[in-house]
Amino acid sequence: MIKNIFRFNLIDSTTIDAYAARINDEYKNGQIGYYHLPSTGLKTVDEIYVYEKSLSYIKNIVLVGIGGSSLGVKAIRSMLKSKKQKRQLYVLDNVDPQSYKAVMDDIKFEETLFIVSSKSGNTIETITIFKCILDEFKPKNLSKNFLIITDSGTNLEEFAKNNSIKVFNIPQNVGGRFSVLSAIGLVPLALCGYDIKELLEGALECKSRYIDKNDTSLMAKAYHYAIHRNAHINVVFGYCDRFREFNDWYVQLWAESLGKKKGFKRVGRTPIGLIGSSDQHSFLQLIMDGIKDKTVTFIKICESTEVAVPGISLKGLEECDFVAGLSLNRLLNAQCDATAMALVQEGLSVDILELDRLDERHVGFLIFYYELLTSAVGVMLGVNTYDQPGVEIGKRILKTMLKK
Repeated sequence: MIKNIFRFNLIDSTTIDAYAARINDEYKNGQIGYYHLPSTGLKTVDEIYVYEKSLSYIKNIVLVGIGGSSLGVKAIRSMLKSKKQKRQLYVLDNVDPQSYKAVMDDIKFEETLFIVSSKSGNTIETITIFKCILDEFKPKNLSKNFLIITDSGTNLEEFAKNNSIKVFNIPQNVGGRFSVLSAIGLVPLALCGYDIKELLEGALECKSRYIDKNDTSLMAKAYHYAIHRNAHINVVFGYCDRFREFNDWYVQLWAESLGKKKGFKRVGRTPIGLIGSSDQHSFLQLIMDGIKDKTVTFIKICESTEVAVPGISLKGLEECDFVAGLSLNRLLNAQCDATAMALVQEGLSVDILELDRLDERHVGFLIFYYELLTSAVGVMLGVNTYDQPGVEIGKRILKTMLKK
């Protein structure tokens, strides 16, 4: 499934027992709901497929949402790019007029389902785009072409009920950036043909390994990150283009969860997402020879491809012939291993996540792995992993500025 290989020494379990107990408390007391989504999400699956039976006329899905309402969906779609979509998925996650116009020009309203996704129900970007869509098409009946995903009891849910729009609720104890395995992610992914049951099964397998079966390696890795004297930057180096939007999701999850004030002290671990081998020719130089303030996790896919490097020798370029006959995937993974070894020799903390393949089950495991890792680091840093007070201040300032 997924194997984690460590190129640094893990602390013994007795040192992290107290932290592990706190994670188990979070899991058992039910206050942090994402831990239970791999199980509770299965109930949502049935409701989604019943609802889908009424959508025979729908060819396109437009997801209107920002941050936790879109990044996870985009990450999973990107990682499963090789799978043919049942419906075309568009995402509007910014009030950029060019992006908005590009989507509107590419769809037919009567063939499109607009999913308006906002946990709070009053996300300014999401509601603004929703208004633009309503003004663009001026529909008289909203029930056929709109779907709402929000917390129960929000004004957005009330609007949906007043206009006979189908609503899926997010558990109120699930934060937005931890919500991709709730209706936030399951609904648009299922409607586009992805196997969301397998996605949840992969997450369940991860939960079983690190919580139920008490594999302590994830907690030990989190401890290494949290107490590291010099490394305040955590790099995820994914060796596959399909990890590009996973990196965006990871950056939000890590930054918004761990960057906090702790009394008069400011703490956090800065996330950076890279793609190999492309970023070996840019950012790697800084990691190798710059300040040693980074830990690096490499992610690679073991599954081989049929595309092989041809045994062609070009005059004057013979020094490149040593990779002839290798599959492109084997070459990419060899570059991953060589880069990891180089960083270890430079004294950096390095670990490698090896995935057998990139399908729904492995993606579900990887998503839950990073959510759990984030929670563990948050506990060890002594912060509230699940709030975002810095973001809320900016929202209040925006409202004050534009009301003048």
